[in-house]
Parts: sequence; structure tokens; C-alpha cells
Amino acid sequence: MKSSFKLLQVIITAALATGSVWAGDAGTAAPAAAKAEDKTAEAKVWTSKHQISLAGKALSYTASAGTMLIKNDKDEPVALFGYTAYVRDGKEDEQRLRPIVFAYNGGPGSSSAWLHMGIMGPKRAVVKDLEANTRGPFLTVDNEYTILDQADIVMIDPVGTGYSRAVGKGEGKDFWGVDQDIRSVSDFIVKYLSQNKRWSSPKFILGESYGGMRTAGVAYELLSKKNLALNGVILVSPFLDHVAGATDAQIDTVYVNFLSTYAATAWYHHALAQRPAELQPFLREVEAFARDVYAPVLFKGQRASAEERQQVLRGLVRYTGISAQYWERANLRIDEGHFVQELKRETGRVVARIDSRYQGEILSPLAESMKHDAYVSSIAPAFVASFNDYYRRELKVDAEREYVFSGDVAKDWDFRHVQPDVGDKVTQPNTGVDLAWTMKLNPKMKVLIATGYYDLACPYGTVEYVLDHLDLTPELRNNIGVDYYEAGHMMYVHPASMIKFRQALANFVESNSK
Repeated sequence: MKSSFKLLQVIITAALATGSVWAGDAGTAAPAAAKAEDKTAEAKVWTSKHQISLAGKALSYTASAGTMLIKNDKDEPVALFGYTAYVRDGKEDEQRLRPIVFAYNGGPGSSSAWLHMGIMGPKRAVVKDLEANTRGPFLTVDNEYTILDQADIVMIDPVGTGYSRAVGKGEGKDFWGVDQDIRSVSDFIVKYLSQNKRWSSPKFILGESYGGMRTAGVAYELLSKKNLALNGVILVSPFLDHVAGATDAQIDTVYVNFLSTYAATAWYHHALAQRPAELQPFLREVEAFARDVYAPVLFKGQRASAEERQQVLRGLVRYTGISAQYWERANLRIDEGHFVQELKRETGRVVARIDSRYQGEILSPLAESMKHDAYVSSIAPAFVASFNDYYRRELKVDAEREYVFSGDVAKDWDFRHVQPDVGDKVTQPNTGVDLAWTMKLNPKMKVLIATGYYDLACPYGTVEYVLDHLDLTPELRNNIGVDYYEAGHMMYVHPASMIKFRQALANFVESNSK
């Protein structure tokens, strides 16, 4: 199942290349001296004052970066939880009623640095879209797209990422799993609210990628175990259901869900023999084909007639630009790794997975699947350099440890999940169920989803599939809004999408904080 989270693996590769992963996060045993140190580890927070101009108005805020000590039910230390909080300066009575957004990336095993420096924080990395951002100087600028004028922001680094790590009685296995991760992040949120007197604030959580699976679970955990009701959740390029979105499961549903993004990618790269002028009508056509023609034939398997298979083959060639011979050899089923390697193979180029608008040099022309993600190699150096510089120079974080952008925790991840409707652990996690149950228990909670047309890590078709299968009344479905972006997984590297993302998020927080 680990291969279903390939996003983590490619980001880890980039992080390793920059020397940002330290041994203790890779799932290996730490030296004895380090273990002894961890037993007496103390939380450290670096606080600094700043000012930013948003929409022509000066905003003063306090940044707090560091760790929070988390204890178990026996009052024993188990983890240092890393975070960065941005709080607008003001009177205490005003602050306690101000909206607060907790945000994180996914992986599992990714720190929040990507969202932090991409769109959420008051500073952002300067990244040129569709270019290789691999040559310094690497710069940060005031982020005009942050929602700090609308809400305070807390960026969370789950255990094994950032400066977060197990200490004392804690072990990696206590945090590295679907349910373990949900519990630990929920515990952090509750403790942060208590320590900072923010229980009266309108509360939101935002998760990207695997952070979607986490967010749906956290929303239910907070409500069912802590009586903490959220005003809203924001799911960015979310992964929610393994059966709907992981091609390694080799379930026909996934191939159907991915097809529209294959088509969008082929359209973008002019790889179609007959390329329509406009994307949206083309996608509606592909979606209908996937639903009404492709899916039934895959379901029939060997019972499908030769004529039915030929009809599907003609559609697959027309919509993806991949040859009929290739589709035939693949038995009408191609995962995203094979697709991005094959689409432009003859030109010596490979298409990126995380944002399929990107492309790079093919490393192995004879390989059947991608060896690297051209998107990661294009943007990761700028994000890593900018964040490290900003964290240590402007936020004054003076930590001996290196900040872990992507910890190698997926190989030790426990993917079992106790679904509310089953009451027992399932091996194919789907926290869409948790989200639906939370919405039923808290009918005032709203959901905002952002998804990109060029995202092959969590394609928009997988998101729509999960939403279409949520057991909700029409009234509760009205609490869900979906925004589509002409970009990929991290749509906020696309200039036009940054503007749209900021406006959608600000409107969502404002309208649901009253």
C-alpha cells in the first residue's frame, strides 16, 4: 500500500538531495545518546514581532516557532510537536474571538513547509511557475496571498517531520499510522487552544494531499472525543479513500477516476491527434466516456465483447494520446507512473506527476515508469532554501537539529483505520466516512475543497468519486463547495491560482466565522 503515497517518496528524494533529512526521522534507531537526550527534552519556542502590508493596510503580528511538549494519559512526555503560529497583535478580547486556522501538508511524512512557504504564511518562497527553480539566490517576499488579515494561522508538523519527534515514553509507532496520526494531531490542536486561550475562536483545519485523510479523521476525532466542533474544514488536493485514489490497489474504480486527468494532461501538452480548442467541454466528454463506456467494460472484464473493447480502445487513444498497442498490452489499465513516462517518450521528455503541466528530461528512456518527478526537482530547491533561511534568520529559530521537510515514515506506517460505520479496523482507509459522520453530527460545519485539473497525485476525478459516495442528505451536501484550478497538486505555485486560492479561502473563513 505504501506505493499509493508516491507523493511522499518523490518529495523525500528531493529532501535527501538537499541534506534535510536526519537519521532519526528515517525510521532507523537513533543513537543511544540521542535517546537519553530525548527523555529530558524540553519544548522551545522562539517568538518574534513582525509587520506586513495587506491590501494597503499595515498588519502587526507575532510569530511563535518551536515545539510543544505532548504527554500521555499518565502525564509522561511522549512527543515534541513542532509548529509555527502567526497571531495578529491586538487586545486579548479581540484575539480570543478571532478565527484560527490549523494547517498541514500530507505525505504521510511531509512537513508543513510547502503550504507554509507556498501560500499560507506571511512570507513565501519566490518560485517561477513552469521553470526549474534550481539556481540561487533563493528569495522570500511578503506574501500578499496570506489570509493572516482574516485569521490567525498555525502550521503543524506531524511527528517525524519538521522539529517534531517522539520523546520519553513515545515511539514512532505511537504516531505513524492513520489513527495514531489523527489522535496526535487532535491532541496538539486541543492543547494549543488551551495554552493560548483560543477555545472561543471560530476554528478551521486545512489539510493538503494525505492531509485530507488526516483532516477528515481529525474533524471526527475532535467532535466525537473532545466535543470540539469546527466551523469548517478545507481540503487541498485531498487523498481521502485508498480504493478511489491509489492505482497500486489495481481496482478498476481508480483507472476510471484517473482518466480525465490523463486527458487534461495530454490536452495541455498537445499530445492529442485531434486536440479540441477548449479544455472544459473536452473534459465533460471524457468524464462521460469514463463513466458510461470505460467503467462498464472494465467491470465486465473478460466478459466484455471484442466490439466493446475496441470502442474503449478508440476512446482511450483519442483522449490520452497513448497508442492503442500500449493500452492493449496494459489490458486497458495504465497507472499514472506509466502514463507520464509514456506520453512524451519519443521526444525524450517525461511529464511530472504532482503537477502534470511540468516536464523534464527522461532519465531512463527504456523504463516503464517514472524515475523522478520533474515538478519536485523544479520547485523543491527553492522551497527548502527559502524556508531554512527564513526560519533561522527572520524567525530566529536557533535549533541544533535540522528541519525535516519529509521524514521517511511511510515504510513504517500503519494504514489500518477504525471507520465509524464499521467500528473496527479496515485495511483500505477511507476517512470520507469520518467526514460524512462529522457533517451529520455538526450540520453547521462547512467544507471547502480545492482540486487541480493537472494533479496526477490526487486527481480531481478521485475527489469527485469520494464526494459522490458520501452518505449525506441533499441539505448537508449543500455545505460542501468545490473549486477547480487549472494547475496541479500545489496549485498555489500557479500565479492565477494563487489569487483565486487566497480569495476562496478568505471568503470561506469570513462567511463561516459569524
